[in-house]
Amino acid sequence: MSGRLALVTGASSGIGASFARLFASRGYDLAITARRSDRLAALADEIRLRHGVDILIIPADLSQPDGVGGILAEIEAHGRSVDALVNNAGFGVPGSFIAASWDEQQAFLKVLLVAVCEMTHKVLPGMLERRFGRIVNVASMAGLAPPAPGTVMYSAAKAFVIKFSQGLHLETRGSGVHVSALCPGYTYTEFHDVNGTRARIGEETPAWMWMGADEVAAVGFEAVEANRPVSVPGAPYKAAAALSKLLPDEWGMTLMARRGRLPANT
Repeated sequence: MSGRLALVTGASSGIGASFARLFASRGYDLAITARRSDRLAALADEIRLRHGVDILIIPADLSQPDGVGGILAEIEAHGRSVDALVNNAGFGVPGSFIAASWDEQQAFLKVLLVAVCEMTHKVLPGMLERRFGRIVNVASMAGLAPPAPGTVMYSAAKAFVIKFSQGLHLETRGSGVHVSALCPGYTYTEFHDVNGTRARIGEETPAWMWMGADEVAAVGFEAVEANRPVSVPGAPYKAAAALSKLLPDEWGMTLMARRGRLPANT
């Protein structure tokens, strides 16, 4: 292996797979991780054939205590360092806050919050030392919009990821490390299939509100290269994000209460 290495979590499909293809097209070697090793292997074969880069396949479950450490140990064992990090792994827990068990909620927090912070904390020192790094934290429009019934944990977690990214962006100014939060709206991925909300959301959401994973990843890549702390793909979502800043909290919560559950976006 040679050149820079991009580590992409949740790379087996959707936005993660799109980021892997995009970084490879820019000459990065890859370390791709997710729970499904067969999907990772298929993606790696596709990318190697198209771009000729070297790829480490690292199956892992980030909800486990050794998830992050195991991934980074594997990369280190191959004599590599992480030059670009895409924290994309995630899932949604459908229903109200108490409808899911605490074990499910705890696993959710480990993947969407703890793993993001731990992974970033462990790769950032090397980036700062080398004076080069790219960190994309995949958040969501749910983190910018008012909270809604049924997205208590998801919207709160994504709001944290956005603020975390903004703060880290400020701390790394002038260091050569770029940090950006990507906040997509409805995106064609397997997300809604996994949490069982595909049929209902497909009926409720007009086609013009949906974006492709490749399109979303391209916006995120451009934003981190330009070192923009937050990016929102798509004109409708840019408008919604701007409106959410002007809308008083009480009005926003009233609106969401009338709409009912606002599904997780990515």
